[in-house]
Amino acid sequence: MEIIYLLFIVLLAAFLGFELIRKVPATLHTPLMSGSNAISGITLVGALVASGNDNGVLTTILGTAAVALASINVVGGYLVTDRMLSMFKKKDKK
Repeated sequence: MEIIYLLFIVLLAAFLGFELIRKVPATLHTPLMSGSNAISGITLVGALVASGNDNGVLTTILGTAAVALASINVVGGYLVTDRMLSMFKKKDKK
């Protein structure tokens, strides 16, 4: 019965996230991405705790996968934010 509640929460979070991202104008994506990188950092800490926990092999595997995916999300988000912000810097005229 507990798995049904957990699946409901995951599906609700996925639907809510999709709806929120879909309604954000394109000009706001870069500043919001910078803020979401902080949230992904928190996810990364939780994934590290889950992967280091001794609750079983499945927990360790899923935690390790979560660490990898959250790391990709954090690094990629910062790279995209940096690239977008560099577009607004003044270029030196030579």
